[in-house]
Amino acid sequence: MFKRFLTVSILLATHLAPALAADNTVVVIGDSLSSGYGLGSGPSWVTMLADRLGTKAYGYEVVNASIAGDTSAGGLARLPRLLASHDPAIVIIELGGNDGLRGQPVSQLRQNLARMIEAVQNSGARVVLAGIQIPPNYGPTYTESLAAVYGELSADYGVALVPFLMDGVALKPELMQGDGIHPNVAGQAPMLENVWSVLKALL
Repeated sequence: MFKRFLTVSILLATHLAPALAADNTVVVIGDSLSSGYGLGSGPSWVTMLADRLGTKAYGYEVVNASIAGDTSAGGLARLPRLLASHDPAIVIIELGGNDGLRGQPVSQLRQNLARMIEAVQNSGARVVLAGIQIPPNYGPTYTESLAAVYGELSADYGVALVPFLMDGVALKPELMQGDGIHPNVAGQAPMLENVWSVLKALL
């Protein structure tokens, strides 16, 4: 029998490959906040997560299945293939920002995320739900209702919650790209720490 070596790598969502095992894969399914949008050759927080897991020898593979512009509906449609291809131990769901920026109903976002959580749990994997907030110009009723979805779903399904992925980043211009929506390279490390503070207990 060949000796088995666990490696940590990032797999592009467009080149899905079978997972090494059901207990050593973390799948991140998100949008531009996780895909590395606008970072050039700079690392995204997901790349930094893979590096940390490798450095600390946790033995996890990280699959970045994030696509810029994706919505919760798109993530829900892609999820079955990701679960079948990678049989992950943990799935980090980071979606909803584009739903909000497009003014889609909060009820639809809640339903899509709920169905994703159920699918992940039914597969035997654990969920980390990353909360998102949108700019206040969409009105307090809408923005507050959207932001509240994540905490509500975390409580309903008993899943780990990152209350706000961009906490400590969104209101700091020096950590944001020129569009005021996407974090720059310097903003990736704080986002990683926001995720790590929740994820480390599940590893």
